[in-house]
Amino acid sequence: MTHAPDLADRIDDLLPQTQCTRCGYAGCRPYAEAIADDAAGIDRCPPGGDATIARLAQLVGCDAPPLDTSRGYPGPLRVAVIDEAACIGCTLCIQACPVDAIVGAQKRMHGVLSALCSGCELCVAPCPVDCIAMVPARREWGDDDAKAARARHAARARRLAKAAAAAAARVHESRKRQAAIAAALARARARRATPVSEV
Repeated sequence: MTHAPDLADRIDDLLPQTQCTRCGYAGCRPYAEAIADDAAGIDRCPPGGDATIARLAQLVGCDAPPLDTSRGYPGPLRVAVIDEAACIGCTLCIQACPVDAIVGAQKRMHGVLSALCSGCELCVAPCPVDCIAMVPARREWGDDDAKAARARHAARARRLAKAAAAAAARVHESRKRQAAIAAALARARARRATPVSEV
């Protein structure tokens, strides 16, 4: 069964867009689609907590279940902070950030743009030197933050898809060149193996 796109859109609009994956899906949109398809419960979003569950329950027309705390607990917004002295510039945190809130370059110090950080914590585990800490944001995560995070997440997905397509095209071109070279070598070998007839 496929979901009704408008229902998934409305569900997605109610989710906090932290893209934390604690729900078990690759982001808020896939979770919204799973809810719309009746493949997931509405109780899997710790960042949204009881308020989001209540809004989702009203939308889908069911009673609000308690939060599935096996996926985490709600709490105040926390943002990532990188210990600049310990950062080795590996870029693993940049690759892990679903909302492009981390800036830096390979072998250079990285930094978190705290106003953009969704508090997903996905950057913490990949860090090989444990230089990322989650600290209180001292602000609430609001609807404007959610809209901006969704837009950055979508832009990141487009950028990664474009990069993957470009890499696949380079591999395809390389294989074509290798095949052309192999065919040319085979023709050259065949010509050498063919005796030249005397006139």
